[in-house]
Amino acid sequence: MKKSTPFKVAMGVTGVAALTGYLACELAIKRPDPNKPKKPETREVYKKRAEIRKINNQYLYDHNPEDLSLQSVDGLTMKAWFVPADSKRFVICVHGYRCNGPDEFSHMFPFYHETMGYNYLLPDLTGHGRSEGDYACFGSKDAKNILLWVDYLINRFGEGIEIILHGISMGAATVMNCNEMSPPDQVKLIIEDCGFISAVDVMNNTLKGMIGFKCKPIVYLGSIFSKINAGYFFSESNSLKNMDKAKNPILFIHGEEDTFVPFKYGKMLYDACPVEKDFMWVPNTVHAFSYYNAKEEYEQKVKDFIRKHMDKEAETVTA
Repeated sequence: MKKSTPFKVAMGVTGVAALTGYLACELAIKRPDPNKPKKPETREVYKKRAEIRKINNQYLYDHNPEDLSLQSVDGLTMKAWFVPADSKRFVICVHGYRCNGPDEFSHMFPFYHETMGYNYLLPDLTGHGRSEGDYACFGSKDAKNILLWVDYLINRFGEGIEIILHGISMGAATVMNCNEMSPPDQVKLIIEDCGFISAVDVMNNTLKGMIGFKCKPIVYLGSIFSKINAGYFFSESNSLKNMDKAKNPILFIHGEEDTFVPFKYGKMLYDACPVEKDFMWVPNTVHAFSYYNAKEEYEQKVKDFIRKHMDKEAETVTA
């Protein structure tokens, strides 16, 4: 018995939809092939940042950081660089999408380690840098893995330590997710720089930038394949939805000209935040460039936030 034309059409549409979802998932979260040549960067601002990163990375490596390893929640080996200090305070700096710890955060090493005197931990999220994994997790499993690094520091250095979580972009979403998962009391505050409200929203926004319009079904199908291949749905990372569970104070930072993670996301997160908070909106600044464009203001804002929420607490305890 021959199948009807409508049935064939339905099967064809289903096949195309499945293929589109699979390709969307691979494009969004699959780790890039390291052997595939990259297109040379032509934008001057990014070329300049790449040169700055080389210098900052070398300065970090010149301090002989410890090479740490830890098993992730799904059994992958995670790597991190750690520079100790004579302090009970630690900062865990969490990089963004398709980046790594040193490239994203070596620029803040002099500030945190030398100016502030803090222990400095730079983890690579799974699927990034030196850590194992074929897929980016967009802040879902990443938050659980960063809390494993928190536990590592507590177990190694004792219950009396204090920890700051500072993230950029996907790392910012990750540290906000950590703050919404009842982190240990040693975690004192969160600094999020250009974080997205949810993985679904940022993917819809990125897809709109690529094809000119939002196509939610593609993201939905991609999420299904993400669950199959990487073990999570895109909807599992939603900082805005879970903001009512935030535990510690949050400093929100965002560039006003950010289109990759739109500036309005930062304001939405700030408005929804129920705990003590502050913000720094940086004019004429695109995605993840706030520190580069306003270094002194950025550092002073972080200092003031720490002074208000951690130094005040320490003074109260010792009084």
